[in-house]
Amino acid sequence: MENTLLYIIVALIVLDYIFDRVMDYLNASRWSNKLPDELKGIYDEEKYRRSQEYNRVNMRFGIITSTLSFLLILGMLVFGVFGWLDGWVRSYTEHPVLMALLFFGVLGLVSDFLGTPFDVYGTFVIEEKFGFNRTTPKTYIFDKIKGWILALILGGGVLAVFVWFYNTAGNLFWLYAWIFASAFSLFMAMFYSTLIVPIFNKQTPLEEGELRKAIESFAQKAGFKLDNIFVIDGSKRSSKANAYFSGFGPKKRIVLFDTLIKEHTTEELVAVLAHEIGHYKKKHTLKGIFISVLNTGIMLYLLGLFINRPELSMALGAEEASFHMGILAFALLYAPVSLLLGILGNRISRKYEYEADAFAAGKYNPEPLQEALKKLSVNHLSNLRPHPAYVYVHYSHPPLLKRLQFLEKFK
Repeated sequence: MENTLLYIIVALIVLDYIFDRVMDYLNASRWSNKLPDELKGIYDEEKYRRSQEYNRVNMRFGIITSTLSFLLILGMLVFGVFGWLDGWVRSYTEHPVLMALLFFGVLGLVSDFLGTPFDVYGTFVIEEKFGFNRTTPKTYIFDKIKGWILALILGGGVLAVFVWFYNTAGNLFWLYAWIFASAFSLFMAMFYSTLIVPIFNKQTPLEEGELRKAIESFAQKAGFKLDNIFVIDGSKRSSKANAYFSGFGPKKRIVLFDTLIKEHTTEELVAVLAHEIGHYKKKHTLKGIFISVLNTGIMLYLLGLFINRPELSMALGAEEASFHMGILAFALLYAPVSLLLGILGNRISRKYEYEADAFAAGKYNPEPLQEALKKLSVNHLSNLRPHPAYVYVHYSHPPLLKRLQFLEKFK
C-alpha cells in the first residue's frame, strides 16, 4: 500500500509539471514580434517589443526554477529524504509538537536557502534589467530576516496549535482546526494592514489636497464611509504600481502605492478607487473570506479522514506514523483538488472584477478607469494577449482587452 501511494504521489507531481509546461507553451504561442492591431493605441512598437522580451525572460526563468524544484522533490521522494529527515528529528525529540516544528523548520530553511539565489537573480537581474527593481541589498536582507521571524511566530504557532488539536481532539481534530483557522483568517483580514504591513512598509495618511478631496467627494456620493486613505511606499522595492482595499467594518482602509499616485491623473486615481470601493459595496471581501473558509473546511475535513492512516507516513519513507509526515503526504495528494479549487476561485475572482468595474463605470466614469488600466498594463509590461486556457487556469483578473471591451458598454 505504501508503494502504491508513493507511485500515486510521484505520478501527480509529474502530471502537474507537464500540465504547467503545456500552459506555458500555449501562452507563449500567442506572442509575436510585431505589434498586433488590437494593441495599437495601447502599446507602441518599442514598448510592445520590450513587453514580449520581459515575458519571455520570465517564462524561461520560471521553467528553469520549476524544473529544478520538480527534480528536487522527485529525488527526495525516490531516495527517501523525507523519511531520513523524520528519523533525524526523532533522534532529538519524540514530542509531537516539537517534532513537527523541527521537521517543517528544517524543510523551510533548506527551501529558502536553495531558493534565495533564484530570488536574488529575479529581483536584482531580471527586474533590474527592465527598470522595475528599487530594492536595495539592505532592504532585501532585512525583508528576509523579518520574513523568517514572522514564519517562526505565525507559521510555527499555527502548526503547533494544529498538532495539539490532533493529539487531543481525536476524530474532531479537523473541526477544531477549522474553527481556529477561520478565526485566524478573520483576524488577519481585519488587522493585516495595521499589524503586518508596517513591518515591511511605511503607510502614511493621504495628505489634504485635490486628490483626497476628489476621493472623499466620490466616496460620499457612492455612500461609502471612508475614514482611512493611506499611501504606501511601494517605490522602495519596485516601480510597479498598485492599490488595494483591506479589512472590513471600522478597520477597512484603502491603500494607494506612491508609484500609482506618481503615474496617474486625479481622475484615473479616483476611478481606481471607485473600483476598489465597488469590491466593498458588492461584498466581495466578505464573500472571498467565506470561500476561503469553506475551502479550508473541505481540506481539513479530508485531512481528518486520512491523517490517521499510517500508510501516508510510510509512503514517504517514515518508519513510524506521525502528524508531520502524514500532513506532508496529504498535501502532495491534495494538489489536484487544490488546482481545481484554484481554477474555480479565479473564475469567481474574474467575475468580481467585472462587477467592480461596472460599479466604477456606473458611479463614476468608465473612461478614466480604462486609461488607468492601460497605463498599469503598459508600465508593468504585461502580456495583453494571453492564451484563453492560461487565463482560465491562472488569471484572477480578466485580461486588459476584455476589461476595456466590457467598459465600453457604459459610455
